[in-house]
Amino acid sequence: MGGKAEYVEEQLMADISQGTDVAPDFDTRLRSEAMRFLAVRTNDGLDSISRQELLDFTIDGEMFRLMDPTRGIRKPRQLSSALSISTTYRRAGEERPYEDTVGADGLLRYKWSGKDPENMDNRGLRAAMELKAPLIWFYGVGPSRFQPIYPVSIVAEEAEQHQFVVATEVARDLHRTESPVEEHLRRYIVAETKRRLHQPVFRSTVMRAYDTRCAVCALGHSQLLDAAHIVPDTDEGGIASVRNGLAMCKIHHAAFDARILGIRPDLVVEIRQDLLIEIDGPMLEYGLKERHGQKLMVIPSVRAERPDRELLEASYDKFRSAG
Repeated sequence: MGGKAEYVEEQLMADISQGTDVAPDFDTRLRSEAMRFLAVRTNDGLDSISRQELLDFTIDGEMFRLMDPTRGIRKPRQLSSALSISTTYRRAGEERPYEDTVGADGLLRYKWSGKDPENMDNRGLRAAMELKAPLIWFYGVGPSRFQPIYPVSIVAEEAEQHQFVVATEVARDLHRTESPVEEHLRRYIVAETKRRLHQPVFRSTVMRAYDTRCAVCALGHSQLLDAAHIVPDTDEGGIASVRNGLAMCKIHHAAFDARILGIRPDLVVEIRQDLLIEIDGPMLEYGLKERHGQKLMVIPSVRAERPDRELLEASYDKFRSAG
């Protein structure tokens, strides 16, 4: 945990002081302490955080809101630019009030607040862009639950589309406004965006749906759990949706990816036949073979978040062909 927190603090000091004549001050300290707080509270970005838990953040002995309770952009009066942006959680079939998208260059777009460029929130983000101030993106993964992505930067504004261009810390330095992005660079930025935003959001959404327990064995320790894709996200059908996800402990995730463990469309676990006749230690006996023919121990309580049957069928077909 300390490694990421120290890296973030170093980047903040460099970023905020760059291009300004002001020495690092309350603004720098606030952003640094806020991100250190999030690193501790989210297992270094592994877990999500609730809106209520965010109220625990204090600076100089006083509570300080990291996100606005009613608006998507948080511009504190004490700062000269915005501190955070947020994206509303959307249940299956629902639309967000603003739809944030990924552009052709692989970078994220965050919509203005309304259509007025001089709206106070839009001015706050524009100031963050000009000052190169690092922000926190709170991405909704459940009712009043957010996956914080940080630091992110505003690297451009697309006024005709009423939106800002947002980059993670690596992609930020690769953004080019003066020329089209080369294909190999675009692919790298897309991969980086997926790693820094989409994967954590997918994980947190799946963990929330499965109550942070392994679907196969019900293990409940977050550090030992992964959000497994039923169909890999590299496949055309590998959508970044909770319905393409399963919370799994690392052993069962590895076994699932290796086609040692399969899950039928009726949510029954199967273990590959050659493993069933193999004699080995207790992990094989109790961790894998004992689960053969058993239903998943944990499934989402919300029906719309349960595994997609067609995706399970596709995965199970590959499991059977591997056996």
